Amino acid sequence: MISNNILLIIVITLDFILGDPPNWPHPIRWIGLSISKYEKIIRKSKVNLKVGGFILVLLSLTTVLIITTLILKIAYIIHPTLKIIITVYLLYTSVASKCLDVEARKVHNSICKEDLELSRKKLSYLVGRDTTELNLNEIIRAVVETIAENTVDGVLAPVFYMAVGFYFGLPVQFALGYKVINTLDSMVGYVQQPYKDIGYASAKLDDIVNYIPARIGSIFMVFAGGLLGYDVQNGFKILKRDKRNHKSPNCAYPESAVAGLLKIQLGGTNTYFGHTVYKPTIGDRIIKLTPNHIINTVKIMYGAQILLVLTFILTNIFI
Repeated sequence: MISNNILLIIVITLDFILGDPPNWPHPIRWIGLSISKYEKIIRKSKVNLKVGGFILVLLSLTTVLIITTLILKIAYIIHPTLKIIITVYLLYTSVASKCLDVEARKVHNSICKEDLELSRKKLSYLVGRDTTELNLNEIIRAVVETIAENTVDGVLAPVFYMAVGFYFGLPVQFALGYKVINTLDSMVGYVQQPYKDIGYASAKLDDIVNYIPARIGSIFMVFAGGLLGYDVQNGFKILKRDKRNHKSPNCAYPESAVAGLLKIQLGGTNTYFGHTVYKPTIGDRIIKLTPNHIINTVKIMYGAQILLVLTFILTNIFI
């Protein structure tokens, strides 16, 4: 039987090499489709939308966890090796570091060409905010913020829940369960209408499941940044000072870590679905934002991921 350490190394290596090929079957796309269908059913039912939001969470989680468990059980009956292969594939699809890297570099390259319209278009694939009026500096800030936040949501939290799942013998269920919650938040977890009520439960549950990963992950990010040569002392300073400068209880943690490490300022006003959202700033504007800060943030993401994986492996070896 393959060890948990080897399994995790294989999963992370596959993500680094393969990323997210657009034509491959991907569980997150299916999860998104099921959420969309359940949302439409709930809206048509005329049930109170805040109550419907809790139903949406329950239906989405139950569907994915039951189907996942059945697939793994059937695979094991056919052959234990098949279960391992499916386990590896499902875990690999729950990690998004290479995908974030690729999409961030697309925006970076268009910014370097000073192609404002293309930069806005590429950015729109990464963020939920309105990109149509953003200037190049605001585009850079948006990419850095998105990569920083998704270092937790798309990379460190899935690995964290994968690792927790290993101890219960349910790594796929824990990882995909987290991804369901995170996808729900991405699709409906907004404070603006038409999602304010139906997305309430999804947003709150996402806050809960990211509470520990955001705090642990931001510390790993600062240490990783220090190893990469960035200002680790300022990283901890800004993390301590600005970690609550966001309406979300979690988002400011990784953004503060990056802002401090790179000596830049993040945060500020954004527009979502036609509504202007005012946010406090994070970090000090010691260094002006440049396209290279996008690449630096990607490096911090990979560094934090490697440190977290190494911590899990060493914990398994010595405990």
